[in-house]
Amino acid sequence: MQQMSVVPLTPVVKWLIIANVAVWLGLEIIVGRFLLDTRFDTVLGLVPGRVIENFWLWQVVSYMFLHSTFTPMHLVLNMLMLWWLGSELEQRWGSRFFVAYYFATGIGAGLIYLLFHTGLFLVGKDVGAWSIPVVGASGAIFGLLLAYGILFGERIVYFFLVFPMKAKFFVMILAAMEVATLLGGGGQGEAILCHLGGLVSGFLFLTVYTRIQQSRWRKQGGKRGRGLRLVVNNDKKEGEKGPRYWN
Repeated sequence: MQQMSVVPLTPVVKWLIIANVAVWLGLEIIVGRFLLDTRFDTVLGLVPGRVIENFWLWQVVSYMFLHSTFTPMHLVLNMLMLWWLGSELEQRWGSRFFVAYYFATGIGAGLIYLLFHTGLFLVGKDVGAWSIPVVGASGAIFGLLLAYGILFGERIVYFFLVFPMKAKFFVMILAAMEVATLLGGGGQGEAILCHLGGLVSGFLFLTVYTRIQQSRWRKQGGKRGRGLRLVVNNDKKEGEKGPRYWN
C-alpha cells in the first residue's frame, strides 16, 4: 500500500496479531470446523438480535477477533494492515494509548453498526441483518487508517499499488468510496458500515481526547502563570540566547 521501510512488530500489535490468528486457527478452524463441526460466529460474532434481545453484550468486543473461515485473506489482509499501520502508531503514541484507541474504534464501529440496524429493525426494514453475524477487525483497522492519515498525512502511499498520493488523500478517497458503495447498495453493506463506523469512532475519539488535553493544558498553564515572576538578567554573556518557553 505504501512506500515505507520495514516496521518492526511493536508489543501490543504483536499480541493482537497472535490473538487474532489463535482464535481463527485454534477456535474457528480446528475446534469449530474439525472437532465440533459448529460455528462460533453466532455466539462471538456481532449479531444485533442477540445483543439486544439476549443481552450478549460481549459481542461488541469479541467480533473483532473473529474472521471468515471461508476466506483466509480476510484475516491475512487485516493482520497486515494492523502490522503496517499499528506498529508506527504504537511507536508514536505508546502502548497504553494505542490499546485505548484500537479498542475504542473497534467497539465504536460495532456500536454504530448495532444502533443502525436496530433502528432499521424497529421500523421493519432490516429483518435479515438482525440475525446475521458480522466479524472482523476491519472497524478498528479503519480507525488506525484514519489516525495514520492524520499523523503521517504527507507520506506517499500507492493507491491500488500504482498511483502515488499523500496518505491523507488516500484516506479521504477510501472513505468516499466506502460511502458511495454503501449508498449504492453494492458489496457487503454490513462490513462497509463497520468500516465507516471505525472512521467515525476514530475521529470522535481523537477529537474528544484532544479537547480534554487542551483543557488540562490551559488549566495547568493558568496555575503556572499565576506563580511566575519576571526576572531580568542584565549580565547576559555575549552570544547567549534569550529565554525559551516550552509547551
